[in-house]
Amino acid sequence: MNESFARDIWRVLEPLHAVTYFAPECLGAFKAAGLRGFWMGYFAGRSAPFGAAGPNLVEAAFFNFHPRMVRRAIPDAWGFATPEAVLAARSRAAAEALRGMAPGIDAAAEQALPSLRAAVAAAPAVGRPLFAANRDLPALEDPVESLWQAVTALREHRGDGHIGCLLAAGLDGGEALALFAADTGTPPELWRELRGWSEDEWAAAESRLAERGLLDGSGITEAGRALRSHIESRTDALALTAYTDVPDIEATLAALTPAARAVAGTGVVRSPDLLHTGAP
Repeated sequence: MNESFARDIWRVLEPLHAVTYFAPECLGAFKAAGLRGFWMGYFAGRSAPFGAAGPNLVEAAFFNFHPRMVRRAIPDAWGFATPEAVLAARSRAAAEALRGMAPGIDAAAEQALPSLRAAVAAAPAVGRPLFAANRDLPALEDPVESLWQAVTALREHRGDGHIGCLLAAGLDGGEALALFAADTGTPPELWRELRGWSEDEWAAAESRLAERGLLDGSGITEAGRALRSHIESRTDALALTAYTDVPDIEATLAALTPAARAVAGTGVVRSPDLLHTGAP
């Protein structure tokens, strides 16, 4: 097994996980639980495994969101819905969404769950707060809810490792986004809106990258691309630690691929490449 497997399985797990952010069933469930607006649902839904976390913890774990954006939702969210209610809503709604988008998901869950659970149990948790919090949630009886939870834990395992790689490269949240945007050609205004950075803050991040020789007047430099490539390679290597020596993990990838394609084919969730921007 080499590092490419870690990226291959991430591309399959990510759309299955991401229904929680985009599927109408999931957005409706967070609203019904009492949360107000998309971003309160996002921050509360993703951080609920921590319990009633304060903004400092969520800012640290989510990395490239501006603190202002986090603090518009946290800790106010916990006055509208308890973490326990949010956790119940997110897994129930995710399973409902997956069953609607991928009709074969129950059979896939039956086949995939033993290996996914083994991967979650085997994955190192040190330095990976979102993974550890998701790993330690109580077991769920519904097989598709359980599948979604295992997928989510492994997705956060990769994300936590990715943040470690960004930090080791000397990048802060704004710089990671600016370098990603330059490398992929995606509009800076998209990421400023989605992550809460002002134009001045974005320009300052670009200036710091230019001082390091990672950007210039034409965009990303060869050094910037090399750094991005190194970060992605190290992310894959760290993510692979969850799957090494897990029985039947290749068969699990094959079993989940049709469901992931079905979910992606609905157009409801965003491309994994656009979700993976420094902190998923």
